[in-house]
Amino acid sequence: MTTLDMPTTSAQAVPVVQVDGLTLKRGRWKTVLRDIHLQVPEGAVLGLVGRNGAGKSSLIECLVGLTVPDTGHCRLLGEPATNLSDDVRNRLGYVAQAPDLFAWLSGSEHLRRFGQAYRDFDAKRALHLAVQWDLNMAKAAGQLSGGDQQKLSVVLALAHDPDLLILDEPVASLDPLTRRDFMRTLFERRWQTQAPRTVVISSHLLSDLERVVTHVAFMREGEIQLMDEWDALTEHLRLLERPVGDSALPRQALHRRQVEGHMRVLFDARTAGAPPGAGRALTLDELFVELNAPDSSGPAQRGG
Repeated sequence: MTTLDMPTTSAQAVPVVQVDGLTLKRGRWKTVLRDIHLQVPEGAVLGLVGRNGAGKSSLIECLVGLTVPDTGHCRLLGEPATNLSDDVRNRLGYVAQAPDLFAWLSGSEHLRRFGQAYRDFDAKRALHLAVQWDLNMAKAAGQLSGGDQQKLSVVLALAHDPDLLILDEPVASLDPLTRRDFMRTLFERRWQTQAPRTVVISSHLLSDLERVVTHVAFMREGEIQLMDEWDALTEHLRLLERPVGDSALPRQALHRRQVEGHMRVLFDARTAGAPPGAGRALTLDELFVELNAPDSSGPAQRGG
């Protein structure tokens, strides 16, 4: 599979998130992440997409310093993820896939505890979100439904108005209306003069992601399959279906698979030799399906 370079907003700008050569192993034989390289510019919304077990949660845990990789490193806002200063921690919001809450504390008690940890914590803002999302702040976290636990985790992550927000499947248990409000809230800042928030979000709900992402990174078996700006992917990636052996099929392809006597070829129209005007654009769901289907290419045919 081909990895496209993700452009930064400026050649001189320091990426908000930078990952270089990250490899993570479990035990002696299992490689969970393999040579990951990633740059996220300020104001970008990066969607991490992949099947269960692709390595998305492991990558996010490395990003926030919860897991130390075997090789390579991650930097957030210019600092090593495993040694963040208090200043950078105050600029970071994180929501784990499984809500990390104190089961015996109510939502209001969580606010008081977290409010002591963050310099810019805004309890009024947090309570406003709780009311907006119909979240019972008087109930102990352990007595909340899975969806309400996710809501509380997101409220706590947003209450200090972070510059960088890292979210691992934050909306899986939320109803569609709450998900829509949540996606809108991701981009709200305390002051209009503030720089746009940078977001890294992993989700299986691709139709939700497609509305908000500026960049997408597709992961498969611990590697980055494909990574680029979403506008570039929708403009240049094309799917062409022709009978097997048809001379019009592109020689260079990101992915190809045979279906009932036809070959479905995913290719980049920017590649030399790509058939001009051929194929159609894909939604995020369709692109995910094509990239995760068994590939019919031989080793010599891959690339592009």
